[in-house]
Amino acid sequence: MGMEAKYLVRLDSDESEYLQSLIDKGGRAAAVLKRARILLKANEDWTDARIAEFAGVGLSTVFRIRRRFVEEGLEAAIFRKHAGTRLYRKLDGEAEAKLIAVACSEAPEGRSRWTLRLLANRLVTLEVVDSISPECVRTTLKKTNLSHT
Repeated sequence: MGMEAKYLVRLDSDESEYLQSLIDKGGRAAAVLKRARILLKANEDWTDARIAEFAGVGLSTVFRIRRRFVEEGLEAAIFRKHAGTRLYRKLDGEAEAKLIAVACSEAPEGRSRWTLRLLANRLVTLEVVDSISPECVRTTLKKTNLSHT
């Protein structure tokens, strides 16, 4: 039985009814409904391979949903997005405009051009943000199609 035994899904009747009602009502994101179906099948002692085939997902997805259910509970297993996929905007429109203005300005003394780190540090110095990573600066500049070279 492999990993199925390590992360055993045991739903009580309220949890099962809740998941079934989510599926019956619909109106939710497809991923939420898919995770609900996966948990219901795991509760029925289906193997991960059978669940993966049924849900049209990989074995690792079934494993992660089982694990999240056991470690973090029902809500987390159904609704939580992966940390890497949820992007919060660090810079609003006004802050983006300030970043672009700095990036288009003359580079600091002794530099031929702005680096992502220098731009990030300048935004902090100008009190545009409390903190920002060079990667966030890069993605913002990329999104605005602004090359800072």
